[in-house]
Amino acid sequence: MSAEDLEQYESDLELQLYKEYKSVVGIFTYAVETERRFYLCNAVDLKVRTEGTDVYYEVSMSDAWVWDMYRPARFVKTAKVLTFRDVSIEEIAHNDLTVPDEA
Repeated sequence: MSAEDLEQYESDLELQLYKEYKSVVGIFTYAVETERRFYLCNAVDLKVRTEGTDVYYEVSMSDAWVWDMYRPARFVKTAKVLTFRDVSIEEIAHNDLTVPDEA
């Protein structure tokens, strides 16, 4: 497999993932971003933990979807992330108004 073939394969996977994201984002309440992954979920709990002088974050999610093009199954019942880095949690705004795609 050439480098060009591999690049095309990864581009196709990323496009499929983006299309899946657009299809499922409406069924989730929260978007969670860590330094390694992006998640959609319906329940999230963030706890700040300390161990000695170190501070880290424990993020627990349920009913989640993981943005990862190499995972065979992106829907997970629960996910837990431990990180020393920033965590972003946003409530997804669902508008009642939907704009149709242009033909």
